[in-house]
Amino acid sequence: MRIGIDLGGTKIEAIALDDNGRELVRKRIATPRDDYPANLAAIRGLVDQLESETGLGGTVGIGIPGAISPASGLVKNANSTWLIGQPLQQDLETALARKVRIANDANCFVVSESTDGAAADAAVVFGVIIGTGTGGGIAIHGLPLIGANAIGGEWGHNPLPWPQPSELPGPDCYCGKQGCIETWLSGPGFSRDYQANGGIPLTPPEIAAQAEQGETIAEAALQRYEDRLARSLATVINLVDPDVIVLGGGMSNLKPLYIHVPLHWGQYVFSDRVTTRLVPPMHGDASGVRGAAWLWNV
Repeated sequence: MRIGIDLGGTKIEAIALDDNGRELVRKRIATPRDDYPANLAAIRGLVDQLESETGLGGTVGIGIPGAISPASGLVKNANSTWLIGQPLQQDLETALARKVRIANDANCFVVSESTDGAAADAAVVFGVIIGTGTGGGIAIHGLPLIGANAIGGEWGHNPLPWPQPSELPGPDCYCGKQGCIETWLSGPGFSRDYQANGGIPLTPPEIAAQAEQGETIAEAALQRYEDRLARSLATVINLVDPDVIVLGGGMSNLKPLYIHVPLHWGQYVFSDRVTTRLVPPMHGDASGVRGAAWLWNV
């Protein structure tokens, strides 16, 4: 049995899968925010529940909104700031009395979708999470590409490619720079751009609905978003050349993206044709926790 844990900022989700990927049990609890010891206890409690209900022991994989630093062994780059600087892997292995595997949540997403999801037939997959922030991960034959600095696939804090004069220097980013891809392609970035060009405060789904009804400001905002996403994904195709790109996060629910973005990216990709497929996730918001379980798929 494989156990997956998705350690999020607002919820901790746990899943138990059999060897064929069939879901046996799933649990979800609120994350004890700003309390690192309580996070450890919550994860141990969930693992105990899953093993008690199934009567089976299991491997444990964990997805976190950050990474384990290869230099220090401590958590870095975590949106859940109470994890930063903590020896999470060591503490969990002690608490659970077994080895655990930990990966970035975007890596877990792409592992899930490349193992038994929307890209199960693909050798190289780029997984994108575009929601409150913008993240990414790469899976090769179902295994995550971590990288020497544990930041493989992280594209959101690169500059927006081929910027227009009106896009310079770009919005301020929390990382301290300006014009990062995340500032344009995240859900808040999309809403900000809509408002900056004459729109009223609306959520991304509301803007998309307005565009579908023919509201000109919303249509223009969606067209700008599609072109920016095409430019940003074109750089990934030029560098990694994936078979499939899977979109996740709230923005992945905008159906026009799957039609229009591939129509745009050909002018930016250094190739005579682009056969990379752009697809929605098969497992939706369960991909992260399933991918954490599949970290032991070796």
